[in-house]
This record gives sequence, structure tokens and C-alpha cells, in this order.
Amino acid sequence: MADGGPAVRDPWWRTATHGIGALFGRRLRVDDHVVDTRRATGSLTRRMIGIAAIWIAVLLLGGGLALDRLLGSAITRTFDAQLEYVMQAMIASSEIDPTGEVHFNRPLGDQRFLEPNSGLYWQVSAPGVKPFPSRSLWDRQLTIPDHVDAEGLHAYDSREFPDDTLRILERNVTLPGSKALWRFQVAQSRSGLDEQIAVLRKTILRSFLLLGLGLVVMAALQATFGLWPLRRVRRSIAMVRTGAIARVDDRLPIEIAPMVEELNDLLAHNERQAEEARRHAGNLAHALKTPLTVIMNEATAQSPDLVATVIREATTMRRQVDHHLARARAVGRRGSAQSRAEVWTALKAVERAVSRLYRHVTIDLDGDKTAVAHVEHQDLEEMLGNLIENAAKYGQGRVFVTVVREAGFVEIMVEDDGTGIPEAERNLLFERGARLDTGKPGTGLGLAIVRDVVEIYEGTIALEESEDLGGLLARLRLPAVA
Repeated sequence: MADGGPAVRDPWWRTATHGIGALFGRRLRVDDHVVDTRRATGSLTRRMIGIAAIWIAVLLLGGGLALDRLLGSAITRTFDAQLEYVMQAMIASSEIDPTGEVHFNRPLGDQRFLEPNSGLYWQVSAPGVKPFPSRSLWDRQLTIPDHVDAEGLHAYDSREFPDDTLRILERNVTLPGSKALWRFQVAQSRSGLDEQIAVLRKTILRSFLLLGLGLVVMAALQATFGLWPLRRVRRSIAMVRTGAIARVDDRLPIEIAPMVEELNDLLAHNERQAEEARRHAGNLAHALKTPLTVIMNEATAQSPDLVATVIREATTMRRQVDHHLARARAVGRRGSAQSRAEVWTALKAVERAVSRLYRHVTIDLDGDKTAVAHVEHQDLEEMLGNLIENAAKYGQGRVFVTVVREAGFVEIMVEDDGTGIPEAERNLLFERGARLDTGKPGTGLGLAIVRDVVEIYEGTIALEESEDLGGLLARLRLPAVA
């Protein structure tokens, strides 16, 4: 940073202090400044991390449930495919003997069919025929449900054995040489299948928890380091306040740079206003010093002309005070971005006021009735009042006012039918106290105030010769509202 030495990064404990303070709402001392976090509306970092954590949790929960269902179904289908392979071997080796009962022409290859209560079973049955079970069933039989279709496979879970849950695959088959509908059943304990699904779910849970933690940490790092430039801006503003630097001139991301530019513009604006206030105070003090000195000298000398002197110098001081008050009001209102005044409304108000003072004068208004100037209404009326009153005072009875809007400006032309003013003397009218016609009352501050107020609003005022009326033409240009 300019004039402030190289920027020093905050240590990790200080960054953590910010987060702890926002979390518990306590007063903290950070960078030699006391921060009352209870007055804040919350931490941006905490909000961003919280939103990211909630969204990550929702996504991982939905994805975990979907993945669990998908993989669980895949494992179950693989389990059923093994049972289906056994059933196909049973059907392929089945024959009907002369007594009408079914038997296998070759034994099944799995040894567990021969071990009692091994967890792998088969059974063939038909209406009116004694069931043909595997030796592993021992003294038990598989239940024969009535919901199996005439064709196709049917798989389901059964708790017909009190000590075990079975996964059963069934199919109805008509064997050659028999008119009966034989039901082939293959059953296996679900314990192995459930163990595989449990291992799968544990793996998914651990993986997703680790993934979620990593994503939250990533979001926290992203929020912390993403908002780091804001902390740099805060430190720079603190340095501006202490006078270490005049402007925030760090290289910042494009998202923050416009805000810093506006901040620098605001600082420059405040400096200009402070400088103007100091200059006006000095000018006013200088302007009042001479009249006060004259009064003091006359009073000390007990001059017989003291009363006249006081009146004369007091009038001079009043003119100076009025002039500087008008400038101060305009400067104070200039900063308002919403300042706007309808030109036609202000003209009508001034026309009514001036017509009552100068009943012999005819004031004609013409031009754009919708024009809006970027000035305060009171300032606009004060400027128009000075111009139109001067035209009525020094003219012969005709005043013509025209309003034109062009290229971002509102132009107001005030013409009179007076004797006019030579071009060489026109600029003298803008001097404070300057009067070319001393035969009529006035302070000589009207046009000087108009010029100062116009310059504050970044407008212009010029005096020309009126081609239509032959007198003086005052051309006032003010910024227009878009």
C-alpha cells in the first residue's frame, strides 16, 4: 500500500478470532480495534460455510441413499442369479420315475445341500405328491405359497424358519411324462447377503462422511481466502482514518474494485467539501475583518459619523454573509444524488413573485415544459429569481424566458428589453458588490451568487445581447436529469 509500507497478513489465530467473535457475539480486540460483534448482522464467512455445509449434506444424503439402493439391488440380483443357476441345474436333471415321483439323474454340485441346516436348501413339490426336499432341510419343509405364477421366476424373503431369514426363488415347471405342475424352490439364508449389504453401507457412510468433511473444509477455505480482500480493505480504511494513507490503492479483485473506487471517490468528495468549507470560512473572516476594523476605529475615536459608518459597514457585512450562506447551502445540497427540480414549475413560481413586485412588467415563458434539472429546487428558484428580477428591474417592461433541453443540459435564456450592457463590462457584473446602475436599490450580489451556485452544480452562466428584445440575455445552463 502506498505511504503505508507493505501489507502484513493476519496470522491464523487472528482470523480464527474473527470467526469466534461472530459465533459467540463478544467484544474482541483485533488489529488494535475493539469490535462489538453483537452489533453486527452476522458473519459472511459463517453464512457461506453454513450454506455450503447444508447443501453438501443434502446432496450427499440424497446421493448416498440412491447409491445404497442401487448397489444393494445389484448385490441382491447377483445373489438371486446364483440361486437361479442352481434352479436351472435342478430342472435340467429332473426326471419322473415309474411311480410318478420326481428324482435327479445326477447330484447337485454344492456340498451344502447334503449338510443339515447348512443354510442352502431346495425342494420340489406338486399337488398330491410328497415333497422331494434336499437333505439339508432335514426334518423341515419349505412353505408352498399360492402366489407363484404359472410361469416365470419369483423371488421373495421368508421368515418361516424362526432362527433364520431365507431368500427363496420359485418356479412352476411341467416335466416330461407328468401332467402335474411341479414347483421348484431354492432357498438360501440371507445372512451372507445382509453382511455384504452392511459392509457396503458402512463403506458408503464412511466414504461420504470423509467426502462431506473434505468439501466443508474446502468451502471454509474458499470462504476464508475468498473474503480475504475485504479484510485488506478494512485495514486500509483504518489506515486512511489514522492518516497513514490517503486512498485505498491495493490491487483488488474485480468484484471489490468498483466498491473501493466508489470509496475513494467519496473520500475525495469529502476532502473537496472540507477544503471548500475552510476556504469559505477564511473568505468570510477576511471579508468581515475590514468592516469590523472600520467600526472599531470609528467607535474608539468617538467619530460623529459613527452611526452612518455602522450602517454602511453592517450592510457590507450582511452582503458577505448572504453570499457565503448561499454558497454553503448549495455545497451542502450538491452531494444529494436525488437532487432534481422541474424547471417549468420553478419558473412559474418565480414569475408570480416577480410580477407582484413589478406590476408593469410582462413576463413571457416559452419552451420545454418537461425539462428537469439536476439541482435542488430551492437553488434553482434562487438563481432564476435573481436573473428574472434583474431583467424586470433594468428592462423597459418586457421579459422573455425560454427553456431548451439539449445534450444532457437544460438551457434557460432570460432576455429583457433594456438598454443592455457593453460586452467589456458584462464580466464585471459577476464580481461581488459590482453594480453598473447605482440609481436602483440592490446589493450587487445577485449575479455573483448565481455564478457561484451554478459552478457548484457544474453548470455555466453567460451574459450576451438579446437579438429579439435588444437588451441583455442571460444564458443559464444546468445538468439535466436523464
